[in-house]
Amino acid sequence: MASERDISITKDDLPLTFQVKYLGSQPAKGLWGIKHTRRPVDIMVKEAKNLPPDVILPLVNVTVSTEGLQVTHVTKKKSEKSTTNFFKISTISYGVQDLVYTRVFSMIVVTDGDLTTVTPFDCHGFVCQSRNEARQLTYALAAAFQEYGKKFKEESQKNPDMRKKFAIDLRTPEQQNDDSDSETEA
Repeated sequence: MASERDISITKDDLPLTFQVKYLGSQPAKGLWGIKHTRRPVDIMVKEAKNLPPDVILPLVNVTVSTEGLQVTHVTKKKSEKSTTNFFKISTISYGVQDLVYTRVFSMIVVTDGDLTTVTPFDCHGFVCQSRNEARQLTYALAAAFQEYGKKFKEESQKNPDMRKKFAIDLRTPEQQNDDSDSETEA
């Protein structure tokens, strides 16, 4: 089996679909960085652990494409209509494999500019079947970001007023943990 460092996903591998459990979402206080996913993930995991024994997290198919991330709820019955949420790549500002809960992939999504919301950022969490799958999901989003970045660069050369930032953290949980001591809020 290849090591986590050997994972290589390119735009040609997309779309990729992962069947995972949806942890939920929580407000995030910032646009990108592990410091802005840490608290929301802790809250979502705590809430999941406190669910009654007969309640399980919803199973979803997460499909990563160059256009964004599609989350489709898996239904048990064919007669049930599954719900789908689509997050355009331009609205995802950050994605990371969690450093504490290494089977968790989280991402920060910039919500529409509604002034009634406390924060314009939502952190969504997904529990993967393995640490390696969480890593693959992170790399798939990185490939989508890379393609978006290329397209965006081409467009911004035509229109210099276009600017948007996004980030993906490809460090292993161990590297993130080692580097977290040196990160500042500055």
